[in-house]
Order: sequence, then structure tokens, then C-alpha cells
Amino acid sequence: MLGAVVGDVVGSIYERHNLKTKDFPLLSPGSRFTDDTVLTIACADVLLNHDSGGNLPSNHDYASSFRDYYRRYPNAGYGRSFANWAASDLAPAYNSWGNGSAMRVSPIGFAFNDLEQVLTEAKRSAAVTHNHPLGIKGAQATASAIFLARTGHDKAAIKSYVETTFDYDLTRTLADIRPSYRFEVSCQGSVPQAIVAFLESTDFEDAIRNAISIGGDSDTIACMAGGIAQAFYGGVPDVLSQPVIALLPASFQEVLQAFTARYPA
Repeated sequence: MLGAVVGDVVGSIYERHNLKTKDFPLLSPGSRFTDDTVLTIACADVLLNHDSGGNLPSNHDYASSFRDYYRRYPNAGYGRSFANWAASDLAPAYNSWGNGSAMRVSPIGFAFNDLEQVLTEAKRSAAVTHNHPLGIKGAQATASAIFLARTGHDKAAIKSYVETTFDYDLTRTLADIRPSYRFEVSCQGSVPQAIVAFLESTDFEDAIRNAISIGGDSDTIACMAGGIAQAFYGGVPDVLSQPVIALLPASFQEVLQAFTARYPA
């Protein structure tokens, strides 16, 4: 899941200052982690509490983890609906179709060795907030792409599976998308674009540059693309991973280390 975190941090300074080029500094003094990273770590924290049978203790589920991490890091840039939900212990899922379900799901693509398990767990992680079918679909598409990428499937197979299973249009190239693409928080309007950014990439860094170069919700698109790219290319270059890890709180670093040890890519 480190690739997702790196994508978020690199994209953090471009979300409000969109680019339409691949020529930009990857990290700068303003680079920071956002809600994408916080909730990705929260998702990983849940998975680390699974027992050998895939069960969770009753007091540690996605909803409680997301709320806990929100309350520890309340100023990371959450959407209003999520913040209202997380601030309440009793608020129900709010039928969101936004890309928040997909931005946080990458650990699930790394943690299971069966595609059906990945799809089931992605739905569980999404449904506590994003129980709209499009919100669930975005999480499942992202997690399944990561699973397929890390289990040896080539880009053609990943593209075909996502198009067939989730009815996403992956035929538009970045050159087609880039000129008119604007800020879009729906799964339908950002998950396919993130997957295309990965599909057109030549390595991990190129996937991140592709994702940010279209503009829009840059940190989240790069987060999604980064998770898939890490899985496909077998890791994240040290030149990016080390400075990004250094920006994270110690507790995040501990979760990353524990997750990588338990679920090596």
C-alpha cells in the first residue's frame, strides 16, 4: 500500500493547483499526507487485526477504525459528508458514490490471495460509508486491479477484467482525457482515469506523473494509480519511498512496517 501513500503525498500540492504536464517536482516543501493516507493506514490497521481465518475482533471493524483515525487526524482534508459521519458514533452510511471508497482500499488488494475475497472485503470496507453501488464498484475495481497486478497478470488482462466486470471505459487515452478533465470526486469520474494512468505508465514514477498530469483530484487519482503501480512494478523506488515515509507520523510508519512484513508485495 506504500504506493498509494506516495501517490497521495506527491499529489497533495497539485490538488488545488492542477497541472496538465508530466514535468513537475515530485516532492517539495509543501508535500504532505492527506485524508487518503490517513484512511489507507486505517484500512491496513483493520487488516492487521484479522485472525488466521480472516475474522476481525468485534471491537475493530472498518467503521471504528475510520472514525478513530479521523479523530486523531481531523485536519487532513476530508470531505464534509465523511467528516460528519466520522464525528458521530451512530451515523449510518450515507450512500456516497465518491472516490473516498477507492482511495483507501489499496491494502485489501495486497492482503488476500483470492480475487473473490478481495471483492468481498473491498465491498465491506466501502459500505460503512459509501454504500451506493457506484461507491462499492470503485473500491472493488481498484482493489481487484491491485490484486491482478501483484499476481502476475499483464496490463491487457487487468484492463479487460476491469472493463468487463465493472463497465468502466478504459479506451480513452491520457491524451484524450487531459485537455478537458476537471476536478471530479465521483468514482465514475476518477477511478477509470487513475487506472488508465497506470495502464499507460512505464514504471512506478511514470504512473504517478501520468495521474497528476490530467489535473482534477490529483492526490486521490495518484493514490489509486500508485497502489496499482506498486503492485505491478514490484515496489516503490527508494528515492520516493524514503522521503515520503519520513513525512509520516511514527504510528503510520509502524502500521506500514507491520503490514509490509505480514503481506509482502
